[in-house]
Amino acid sequence: MEASEKKEIINSSSSSSSSWLGFCTKFQCFPINSFSKSPPSPPPPSSPENGYDEAKPAQNQRRPGGWRSMPFILGNETFERLATMGLLGNFMVFLLSQFHMDQVMASNMLNIWSGITNFTPLIGAFISDSYLGRFATIANATVASFMGMVTMTLIAWIPQLHPPPCKNLQSNQCLGPTKSQLGVLAVALGFLSIGSGGIRPCSIPFGVDQFDSNTEEGRRGINSFFNWYYTTFTLVLIIALTLVVYIQDSVSWVWGFGLPTALMLCSIVLFFVGTRLYVYVKPEGSVFSSIGQVFVAAYKKRRQKLPEDYVEGAYYDPPPLKGTVVKKLPLTNQYRFLDKAALIIEGDIRQDGSNSNPWRLCAIQQIEETKCLFRIIPIWASGIICFMAMAQQGTFTLSQALKMDRHLSPNFQIPAGSLAVISMVTVGIWLPIYDRLIVPALRKITGLEGGISLLQRMGIGIVFSVLSMVAAGIFERVRRASAVAHAGPDGVAPLTVFWLAPQLMLMGFAEAFNIIGQIEFYNKEFPENMSSVANSLFSCTMAGANYLSAVLVNVVHGTTGGDGRPDWLTKDINAGRVENLYFLIAGMGVLNLGYFLWVARGYQYKSKYRIDDGGGFDVELNVVGK
Repeated sequence: MEASEKKEIINSSSSSSSSWLGFCTKFQCFPINSFSKSPPSPPPPSSPENGYDEAKPAQNQRRPGGWRSMPFILGNETFERLATMGLLGNFMVFLLSQFHMDQVMASNMLNIWSGITNFTPLIGAFISDSYLGRFATIANATVASFMGMVTMTLIAWIPQLHPPPCKNLQSNQCLGPTKSQLGVLAVALGFLSIGSGGIRPCSIPFGVDQFDSNTEEGRRGINSFFNWYYTTFTLVLIIALTLVVYIQDSVSWVWGFGLPTALMLCSIVLFFVGTRLYVYVKPEGSVFSSIGQVFVAAYKKRRQKLPEDYVEGAYYDPPPLKGTVVKKLPLTNQYRFLDKAALIIEGDIRQDGSNSNPWRLCAIQQIEETKCLFRIIPIWASGIICFMAMAQQGTFTLSQALKMDRHLSPNFQIPAGSLAVISMVTVGIWLPIYDRLIVPALRKITGLEGGISLLQRMGIGIVFSVLSMVAAGIFERVRRASAVAHAGPDGVAPLTVFWLAPQLMLMGFAEAFNIIGQIEFYNKEFPENMSSVANSLFSCTMAGANYLSAVLVNVVHGTTGGDGRPDWLTKDINAGRVENLYFLIAGMGVLNLGYFLWVARGYQYKSKYRIDDGGGFDVELNVVGK
């Protein structure tokens, strides 16, 4: 694949996905590319039995895969996403209403599980790239997800697997879950995490593998695949947050879980039906192995002294492998302790010039790729608190909604889990306006291709996340005051749930600026063969936010209250002070904004050049794959 082609594919995926990225942060469903050491490979020659024989002229043969395999791949992914999103969209409500957990316990379970689920794709990608390949990884992961969904359906169906109904809801006479019931729930969530770990990093690359990127038709097919992938994803999210959540709230949890489980079974059947049409790319090794080799080699040579200036032949700098299009990176002076990994000493090079031990000697290219990761880590860390604010939409925002008037008519009320649609709609409406109207206007002022720099875009997103938490705190005070003064026996405030819309809309703006800015920033700042690491960092940001949120909730729960006063996050939200948690997160966001401005100010872009646009502006453009 040409470097320019690779850039085209990345840009296509970035722009096409804009409308749904905001929602994915709340349920950790961002599709992560496979973490291989190179861009997605063109489909390799298959055996004669599978329709392709490399000994014969390619033009006289029919390659497997392509659009013939897309109904099976897209059908599998659509059903699988509908199943998992149908569960995740309303899971907080399930824990509160069916397992009778308090806010803190339910939030902890959701945050810890989400954190684990966001780390498993790193493991799944490593296994896929190093051992199993994408097809086998997706196949095993889909079965694991199905087992998790079956277990969740059984939990909702069999009375012994969940707590009994409350005797008196108004007086909170509810029995909590037993250890065995929690154990079964943990097994179900564990299966779902394993499934996510295999499906997320492999679904998009496996679809790309079905097209020959060396042909114009194949490149058009890849771009169309991205468009179809993200279109079906958006439709699935809307269906999951409306129809499936409504069934769970208004019909029964058994049907609400059973329907996604049946769809997951259809996903498995559809995936295996297309087996003979797929292109299978062999595992090529993981980029994380290369990073690990740099650290190990640098540690082994920690007592070696580096030359003061660059000396030709002192460092291991082999020519690129035949067929690679990755731009070679020159040796830089940052993080020089890593340079020792490329320092050549006796015994490192064989007589034929090859490397005798890759865990003792690394190429300059490997070292500079590792330095790219080091440079971006401070920027990456600033996203954790921003994402922590976003994570509250799936926990305490739902708790607020359950104690508000959700009726649109006397016979219909909005499911609490469907409120996330507000953020989705905000992102979907704003992005076209921003892209078509605001960016061109800003481009004339700043001379920057994107109107503003990526770091500026990320910073604006952090500001919106702070404003969203401030708005959430203000509206929670209004809601709680109304509930205390006018609520009925069920504690529901006579306020419409749409009072929560402003905080959700502000968070939608935060997602539109910060999340998409992060994705583009990582993809441009990493070398081409490390573009998948960008998505792994994004996943780790969400995981870190989940864990930090769990820690913060437990600290607040354990240290506030006393002297007869309930803590901020007590089980009865009307007796607590959830608004103080929101204000605390907003304060942390302000400090995080200061940290971000400090690290962003000193950041040096990986590769840039200056042009004069004729209007007096010197414009810095990041060079990717040029």
